[in-house]
Amino acid sequence: MKRLVATALAIGIATGLQTVAHAQFGSGIVFDPTQAGHAVTQIANEQKSLANEAQQIEQGQEIFTNTVKIAMTALEAYNVAKQQYQLLHEMILAPSMLYWRFVSPTTDLRMLQQISNTYGNSTGWLNSANTGNGASAAYQRVSVPNTNNVIPGYSTVSVAGQLQIAAQGATVDIGDSVMTNNLQMLGTMRANQEARQTDLANLEAATQTQDASQQTIMATLQRINQALLLQLRTQQDANQINANLALQQIIAQKQQQDALKSAFRDSAGYESYYNANITTTSGGAANLLTQAY
Repeated sequence: MKRLVATALAIGIATGLQTVAHAQFGSGIVFDPTQAGHAVTQIANEQKSLANEAQQIEQGQEIFTNTVKIAMTALEAYNVAKQQYQLLHEMILAPSMLYWRFVSPTTDLRMLQQISNTYGNSTGWLNSANTGNGASAAYQRVSVPNTNNVIPGYSTVSVAGQLQIAAQGATVDIGDSVMTNNLQMLGTMRANQEARQTDLANLEAATQTQDASQQTIMATLQRINQALLLQLRTQQDANQINANLALQQIIAQKQQQDALKSAFRDSAGYESYYNANITTTSGGAANLLTQAY
C-alpha cells in the first residue's frame, strides 16, 4: 500500500512538473493545484478503501475459520450425544438381554409340615420352628423335663462327686438354652422368609423392566443399595447360624472334657478307694478260707 501511494504521488508530481515546464515554455498547459489536490485525495481514499477491503477479507477469513470450528464442535457434540443415546438404549435393553437368561429358580426356607402328633406334644415345637414363637415352652414339652432341685443324695457325696454332678447338670442347662435359641432363631428366619422373597422379586422385576424411569442412574443406584442391604441381612442370618453352631460345638467339647476330667479323677482316687474297700474285703475272705482249711 505504501509503495502504491508513493508511486501515485510520484506520478502526480511528475505531471505537475511537466505541466509547469510546458506552461513555462509556452505549450498552453497551465498547472492546476486544486485538481492535483483532488487527485491526491482520491488516491488516499483508494488507499483507505483497499485497506478496509483487506481488513474485511481478513475478518471474513476469521469468520470462516470460526464457522468451521463451530461446525466441528457441533459434529463432535452430535457424536457424543449419539454414543450416549446408544449406551442408554443398550442399558434399557440390557436387563432383558443379559440377565433374563441367567435367572434360576430360588430355594426358600420351606415351612415345616405336621406329619404326625402321636403323643400330642410336637405341635408346639413345629409352630415354633415355623414362627419362632414360644420356643422355650415348646422345647421343654418335647424334651425330658429337668429336675427342679438337685438330685437326691447330692449333699452326701464327696466334693469331687458334687463337682462332677454339677458339671453334668450345667451341660444339660446350657444345652437346653442353646437348643431353645436355635429353635427360635430358625423359626424367625422362616417367618421372615416370605417378606424377604417379596423384596427379592420386586428387585428382580425392577432390574429387568423395560420402563425407562427404572433405568436412570438414581434408580439403578437405589437398586444396588437395596441389593446390598438384602445381602447384609442374609449375612447376619448366616452369622447367627454359625454362632449357634459354634455354641453347640462348645457344648460337645465340654462334654468330652468333663468325661476326660472325670476319668482322671477316678484314676487318681482309685488307689485310696481300693485300699479302703477292696483290700479289706479281700483280706477278710482270705482269712475265712484259711480258717476253713
